[in-house]
Amino acid sequence: MKQRVKLLGVGAAGLMLAGIASYGASASTAPTQPTGTDAAGGGSSAPACDHVDDVKFELQWVIQGQFAGYVAARDNGLFEKYCLNVELIPAGTDITPQQQVADGNVDFAIAWVPKALATREAGANIVDIAQIFQRSGTLQVSFVDKGITSVEDFKGKNIGNWGGGNEFEIFAALSQAGLDPASDVTLVQQGFDMSGLLDGSIDAAEAMTYNEYAQVLEAENPDTGELYQPDELNVVSYQDVGVGMLQDSIWADGGRLADDPAYADIATRLLAASIEGWAWVRDNPQDAADLVVAAGSQLGASHQLWQINEVNKLIWPAPDGIGMINEDAWNQTVDIALNTKNLEGGTVLTAQPTEGAYTNDIITAALALVGSGVDTTGADFTPIEVTLNAGGN
Repeated sequence: MKQRVKLLGVGAAGLMLAGIASYGASASTAPTQPTGTDAAGGGSSAPACDHVDDVKFELQWVIQGQFAGYVAARDNGLFEKYCLNVELIPAGTDITPQQQVADGNVDFAIAWVPKALATREAGANIVDIAQIFQRSGTLQVSFVDKGITSVEDFKGKNIGNWGGGNEFEIFAALSQAGLDPASDVTLVQQGFDMSGLLDGSIDAAEAMTYNEYAQVLEAENPDTGELYQPDELNVVSYQDVGVGMLQDSIWADGGRLADDPAYADIATRLLAASIEGWAWVRDNPQDAADLVVAAGSQLGASHQLWQINEVNKLIWPAPDGIGMINEDAWNQTVDIALNTKNLEGGTVLTAQPTEGAYTNDIITAALALVGSGVDTTGADFTPIEVTLNAGGN
């Protein structure tokens, strides 16, 4: 069943745009361009700020290329341009970003859609306001000698996964292949690295195209003394086998969106700055990698460049504009979650998400606010070639 959700009501995007015009100075005040905006290739100038709004923005993990657009928005003055002071808050294994929004600890958060929908089904009033990643980047990686070239080959094998909802695509693929995750495979709790694959305790390890897969290619093959090569690995892409679910999206507090116009205004400006940040990252991958490294990432320079290049592939092209939530992709994610078995014998979701689970109103207003000076579709995007160094350095 297709959902058409209008969280803020008919004409809400236009009303938000009218309200946004008042966040800066009066029309008679000359616009200003904060430091760094020229470097970021930003769009139309925003007026000088009457006031600056503080925002707490929870990431899904530590600072790395996965979040380069937000780092660029912060460090290139784009949040400042839209009269925001944004604190980017790293997450860890003990943090559930979307729950942080629901609990009022942060204003916005990055989360994968199926995980956030499970949290919403449990009672959290959270709303997807921007779908930044348009494609899934989850893989299952194995060495060629394991003979794992398809999901059907997972049977009887040690299958690594991170848990915490990151395993939903694995379970969906197993279900699609007629395999029971509780009995047909041995699920192995995997660290957020590839040590289990490298030491042989895991036959096929969960990996993201932009992170853990590269960690294998940065490791030395003890038999050759050289770095591992792609032809020594088999890769199952969950996007390619048809169970890819929507990943990095921006979640907001549904109650605040409905009741507080100032919060909706802040959300729109946050998205506008993020749009400009991601467009700059797309067009300046090496500079973006340098920015992320300087921001304190614990991963090396070549790894960050790889990560940014792979993340760009998940975002661009964005035919409807970066952040727009495609109804078909949303419905595919929901349908997969409704039909994916978990270890308890139930499913990831037990019912269709309630009305208001997502809205395109705010991202539509943000795209209009950015204007035509920024390429928000990336139709001509072409990935670069990245050479990984040992250890990602």
